[in-house]
Amino acid sequence: MAVDYTVIVVYLAGMLAMGWWGMRRARSKSDFLVAGRRLGPVMYSGTMAAIVLGGASTIGGVGLGYQYGLSGAWMVFTIGLGLLALSVFFSARIARLKVYTVSEMLDLRYGGRAGVISGVVMWAYTLMLAVTSTIAYATIFDVLFDMNRTLAIILGGSIVVAYSTLGGMWSITLTDMVQFVVKTIGVLLLLLPIAVVKAGGFSEMKAKLPTGYFDPLGIGGETIFTYVLIYTFGMLIGQDIWQRVFTAGSDRTAKWGGTVAGTYCLVYALAGAVIGTAAKVLYPNLGSPDDAFATIVKDELPVGVRGLVLAAALAAVMSTSSGALIACATVANNDIWSKLRGAVRREGDEGGEEYDEVRGNRAFILVMGVAVIGTAIALNNVVEALTVAYNLLVGGLLVPILGGLLWKRGTAQGALASVIVGGLAVVGLMATYGILANEPVYYGLLLSLAAYVTVSLATPATDAAVLAAWRDRLAGRGAPERVSEPVAAPQ
Repeated sequence: MAVDYTVIVVYLAGMLAMGWWGMRRARSKSDFLVAGRRLGPVMYSGTMAAIVLGGASTIGGVGLGYQYGLSGAWMVFTIGLGLLALSVFFSARIARLKVYTVSEMLDLRYGGRAGVISGVVMWAYTLMLAVTSTIAYATIFDVLFDMNRTLAIILGGSIVVAYSTLGGMWSITLTDMVQFVVKTIGVLLLLLPIAVVKAGGFSEMKAKLPTGYFDPLGIGGETIFTYVLIYTFGMLIGQDIWQRVFTAGSDRTAKWGGTVAGTYCLVYALAGAVIGTAAKVLYPNLGSPDDAFATIVKDELPVGVRGLVLAAALAAVMSTSSGALIACATVANNDIWSKLRGAVRREGDEGGEEYDEVRGNRAFILVMGVAVIGTAIALNNVVEALTVAYNLLVGGLLVPILGGLLWKRGTAQGALASVIVGGLAVVGLMATYGILANEPVYYGLLLSLAAYVTVSLATPATDAAVLAAWRDRLAGRGAPERVSEPVAAPQ
């Protein structure tokens, strides 16, 4: 294993070096939070693909393939569909807003009265997303070093917190680009063909497995529909995804770069399902489907290649973890703490010294990172935590966000009612039906929509001046900051 260890150590050291390099570029709030809004198409596509394809998409995707066969691709496939929909229909308008958070967008659209509650919901979602990604380090380091779970979480989480704190989005962008390349080589170019060959090829796989393993809809129509509601729609509104859209250097980059990343996700989804199906042939009696990835890597790959593929798994986890971490810190600082700080200053009528935005955001990443690591150590059930996060996100925020983009009659009161009713409904229904049930997100969305439409129609329309300012921002006019020219890569 010495060669494999060397590959992993070099990879982790490279992540820290990228963080140090990114720190030199993070000179302003825009640099630190959205990479100066100037990524070119190559870097944008690579980093967008890296953040959406995390540990759940890699380890979990292979596990679903082990359990259901080719139809196990649907979870990651719906993530790709969501990214495609976001890129084609919404990304250009989102990028032109020149904001930092989803809640800022809601404030712009509804007149400054809808962002605080949505900020709390979004913060809870990004925190849980970062936590679930961080827990995945335990699985990978256990395979690598037979490491204690707590120590593995601290080690992996500390590296992500370190490079994210140093350079913010620039560091994360640089590391994500490396991680995208490592994932592509490790999973698509190495693990996929080796797994199929070890399993005897597709003909042997078909001969040894039930026919249901090769049914595209074998996982079940209701499950696929739930994946669409949670993951496809979740991709449209998540702060972690929007914050990457904000990094695009142009409308064209946001649209076409995201389309390339979404298409890559579709290929990645199928690859994970095929790898899992091959693992079912090789190891038909694993204790848990999620063990399939680690088992096939540990037992079937040659020395060196094994280290690279495990580095690919680490890359998948780290890209999602770092993206969720900076999203969580950005929401906590810009949507919650900044409003509290502003309210205290107004009450005391004190000017105070000028606030250092970069230092403040860096501090929030560090604090949120420590909170994420601590929560990850204390938490056991990853699936339930992630389900709660996505149910709250989709049930509480999907309707007011898409409604604000698509329906001019939506009002601030309607948006607030939608967030509150949808969020409370999802929580109550999860308590009634169970956290992993499908009903909470179904009924929560319907109640959220009903509240949004009913209250919006029952209250005065949004002020014409607010809507005019909103339309100007959507058109790229009236942006609060000067944006640099797009570049293909940092110099």
